[in-house]
Amino acid sequence: MTQRWDVFCKVVDNFGDIGVCWRLARQLQSEHQLDIRLWVDDLQVAQRLIPSLTLAATEQRVDGIRVMHWCADADFSDAADMVIEAFACGLPPAYIAAMQQQQSRWVNLEYLTAETWAEDFHAKTSPQANGMVRHFYFPGFTQATGGLIRERHIPPVLHPPAKQAVNACKVSLFCYPHAPIISLLSAIAEGKQPVHCYVPSTTILPQVADFFGKTSLQVGQMVSHGALTVEVLPFLSQADYDQLLTRCDINFVRGEDSWVRAIWAGKPFIWQPYLQEEGAHIPKLKAFLAQHYQSMPITALNVSQAMHMAWQDTAFQASVWDDYLAAWSSINAATQEASRTLFSQTDLASKLVIFCNNL
Repeated sequence: MTQRWDVFCKVVDNFGDIGVCWRLARQLQSEHQLDIRLWVDDLQVAQRLIPSLTLAATEQRVDGIRVMHWCADADFSDAADMVIEAFACGLPPAYIAAMQQQQSRWVNLEYLTAETWAEDFHAKTSPQANGMVRHFYFPGFTQATGGLIRERHIPPVLHPPAKQAVNACKVSLFCYPHAPIISLLSAIAEGKQPVHCYVPSTTILPQVADFFGKTSLQVGQMVSHGALTVEVLPFLSQADYDQLLTRCDINFVRGEDSWVRAIWAGKPFIWQPYLQEEGAHIPKLKAFLAQHYQSMPITALNVSQAMHMAWQDTAFQASVWDDYLAAWSSINAATQEASRTLFSQTDLASKLVIFCNNL
């Protein structure tokens, strides 16, 4: 009999939460033959990634997944065998009551981090006052964690490292609006190497338009200044975005979903973690850089760290961009090696299924 799983997703950070949950739900359904319901509280945001969603529907089927609108008047009386609470989103009290009746298993899927404490807390339990047990599942970059989302169709990075950066550098730009976007574009424009920058239509588009002295930019439009040419892309599906990452030489990514996809693309990337109070995101960044680029030569590592830290600042120095381009070959080789190392580990969905079946 097919196992029934429910995945609960509360949209907090625009596309990050739903992006991870939608990928996971599809993989669990297609590769592990599970009956999946995805509960989403904001269908309007979800529709950007799942265009065929009908906003007025309380229940609908998309790509084999039953998408449920998580709203106040939803029917929470039918709990699944396995319940995934994504990112501590909190489950409806009525649904938790149904879980008690069903004797459902309960797992909280945590945010991805490279910090070493994730290994200590992965797979730990939290007994609840109602007698149920909540299990904590930490994705991660080591065998002692829950792994990374990676579908079977993703190929390993096999091509040899390039010996030097290409003449016409292709860059993708996906970031949070508080990033030093204007100073980055200025640094690229003032540089000697021509850069073609692809910018999907997101909340940063007004700042890009402002850099070029435009009131707005439209999808399909191309604008140039100095060494920089920007091409505005539509908001991309996950599959199209993954393709963009593999075609570019440098990728600016953010949050969790695009971060992991940049790893599988095997191209040099600059990650912007989600902004947290009191700079709590900076240790997350430093832990990832230390873990991911263990094989990188020290000079290239210093350049990569300087680039990442500048991208978290309020301004971006042109010299940081120039240094990164000069070290691109070494960074590229180390990025590919790190991707191959992670590819040898078991993916998150597979490890999650094993973990849940053993509860």
